[in-house]
Amino acid sequence: MTGGSAQQTGEPAFTQEPASGRLLRLLEEGGARFRRIEHEAEGRTDVVSALRGNDLAQAAKCVVVRVKKTKKTSHYVLATVPGDRRVDLGRIAELCEARHAMFADQPTAERLTGCTSGAIVPFTFDPALELVVDPALLAHEEMFFNIELDRSLALDTEDYVRLAEPRVESISEELAVSEEVSADSGR
Repeated sequence: MTGGSAQQTGEPAFTQEPASGRLLRLLEEGGARFRRIEHEAEGRTDVVSALRGNDLAQAAKCVVVRVKKTKKTSHYVLATVPGDRRVDLGRIAELCEARHAMFADQPTAERLTGCTSGAIVPFTFDPALELVVDPALLAHEEMFFNIELDRSLALDTEDYVRLAEPRVESISEELAVSEEVSADSGR
């Protein structure tokens, strides 16, 4: 697992084990400070944050982005931003020196992450998926995210950075007042 760049052409690699199991093992073996939170099944960032009782700015919203460098070369990024912001696709394309960036389709996102849509964790276990995290999310002592639609983690942010080794870049923009916060749309 690394935040390093992974170029690829064609279809993404498939993950075998669900990411939640691999993640919990990584956190336990890495001595991370975290706690589990059970709640109603929910994948929308704003709604699940209310269920968990955390500030929206502490919620990790994770979106898989397909970056087109050339007509034949794609690069995938797991863009992770605070729940009160949205992914800036133009900024991701710029960071990757690409022509275009777009949200990956749901089957591709689920294959690359090993997660159900609405419960994508802010860790990568596939070398074809680069982890990029917005620094605004790391400004809090603790961050929150779903590991399943009905289970979340509250994770110490320092432990997250140590174990996930993300590339930290400004990749978010503020939401307009009228925009709905959604884990699946990146907005």
